[in-house]
Amino acid sequence: MQKFTELTKRNLKLYFREPGAIFFSLLTMMIVIVLMTFFLGDMNVENITELLGYYPERDAQADKKNAELLVFAWTCAGVLSINAVTVTLAAYSGMMKDRVSGRLNAIYTSSANQFAIAASYVTSAWLASVVVCVLTLVVLEVIGVSRGMGWFSATEHIKLLGMILVNSFTYAAFMYLLSHVAKSEGAWSGVGTVIGTLVGFFGGIYIPIGGLSDAVGAVMKCTPVIYGASMFRKVMTETVLGNTFDGIPAEVIDEYRLIMGIDLEVGNKAVSLTESWWI
Repeated sequence: MQKFTELTKRNLKLYFREPGAIFFSLLTMMIVIVLMTFFLGDMNVENITELLGYYPERDAQADKKNAELLVFAWTCAGVLSINAVTVTLAAYSGMMKDRVSGRLNAIYTSSANQFAIAASYVTSAWLASVVVCVLTLVVLEVIGVSRGMGWFSATEHIKLLGMILVNSFTYAAFMYLLSHVAKSEGAWSGVGTVIGTLVGFFGGIYIPIGGLSDAVGAVMKCTPVIYGASMFRKVMTETVLGNTFDGIPAEVIDEYRLIMGIDLEVGNKAVSLTESWWI
């Protein structure tokens, strides 16, 4: 246990001491924020306000404000889901360096068993992701409150923390298995580039799942990314979604939730929050 703890601490220090690894693990998040700030965000807000405009006696200014908060909350949920992927991916850069330099062989010859060594890499990637995601949540929530969005409740915070823990562990384990395919730092960097590019798409962040064809949507539902994003969206948009669509027929709200990937359907059956969690 002592060797496992020491190795986990070492791996965490290697990640947080490397500015390049931290930067590239957050690069996809930065791209999403830029796209939403200057391009996609305004388009999504316009779509909502245009929809609400079909209903008479509404406050256009209040609708626009609520729409902006809804798109912000929806974007934040996507950011948290993709951070779990990119941070765990970057956290294994230290293991790749150990493997290429031969340090990993030296570690294997120590008194630590192979299970403890493998578990230390997975645990350090998991904890790194949890730390970054929690800090991201705090920053995004403060920004949201400054823009007029309320604080999340204690229950919502507990749910979000649980989602961060589960989402981060899923990708920490998956990336460990994937790391055995790449035999060099260059190959691992290439894997990171591909995954960093695709994760925003498969999470329905660049283009909502409802804006894609049924075939593409079916492919997205075969990956865990869209389910992780959906989990965060259900919780983070609940209050502001109710405020935005107050007085709007329930079937319109349900359709919007499906289009934006807040709710998911597989085989015409709604996927619950618990089911997304297990997936």
